[in-house]
Amino acid sequence: MGEYRIDMQGGDDAVLLIHGLTGSPFEMKYLARRLYRAGFTVKGPCLAGHCKSLADLKKTGWQDWYQSVADTFLELKRQYATVSVAGLCMGALLALRLSAEFKNKVAAISLLSTTLSYDGWSLPWYKFLLPFAYYTPAGYIYSFKEREPYGIKNKALRVRIVEGMKEGSIAHECIPGVSMRELFKLINETKKLIPHVKTPTLILHAQEDDLASKENALYVQKNLGASDVRLVLLDDSYHMLPIDNQRDVVADETIAFFKGYVTVIQKKRTLRVPMAPNTASDKKMASLNLG
Repeated sequence: MGEYRIDMQGGDDAVLLIHGLTGSPFEMKYLARRLYRAGFTVKGPCLAGHCKSLADLKKTGWQDWYQSVADTFLELKRQYATVSVAGLCMGALLALRLSAEFKNKVAAISLLSTTLSYDGWSLPWYKFLLPFAYYTPAGYIYSFKEREPYGIKNKALRVRIVEGMKEGSIAHECIPGVSMRELFKLINETKKLIPHVKTPTLILHAQEDDLASKENALYVQKNLGASDVRLVLLDDSYHMLPIDNQRDVVADETIAFFKGYVTVIQKKRTLRVPMAPNTASDKKMASLNLG
């Protein structure tokens, strides 16, 4: 898989995009373009071990994936007025963790197909055993193979994506057992942090998500510590929301949510800027206030 990054220089407000496990920033490309056209600077790194071979991925763990996100966030924070974050699947978990660590430094987050449990309709009946299987010795040799419908409801698009997966150009066809084990560790850690996330949050999830049911989104909505949480359930998409039938809805909702909080932050900053004294009496009062 060739290394692919999103780096679009726009305005003073930035958005960090986080792809999913075994995927690449390609998954977020359409959303990136829409955000850029809306005036945002957009950056989407390859997570550690991704965009390369499965052997490279196996050498990394969830802490490495998170470090890729944290490093990019800090880089953006040093250069731009605000930084919002959107993550897909495992990327949503990393966005939650980032918000728990950096708190109000994150302007807003958009969680796409948050995956705390693999309980979608396309998975086998024994799916509830998956977390246990990956903690056994078999987890070192077993791989979870992607299967129909590959998270995509749009049939024509699904054909093109599957071809790309077979070529290894945009994502891998399977998830190594060791990587799944790391994902389950990340899930357990993220569940502990969700109540501590105070960042304004948009939750987007498909009613018919084939990998992670809408119960995942409802769990986040119920347990999140943020005072502003917006949940949008989509009726014509599967798991891969940023590229499926309702990708425009995903983009519209995310742009509107992020712009809303960028405006709020800008207004707060304006109110905090002291006005320069214009008259002699104003100057005298200012000098008295300064002690």
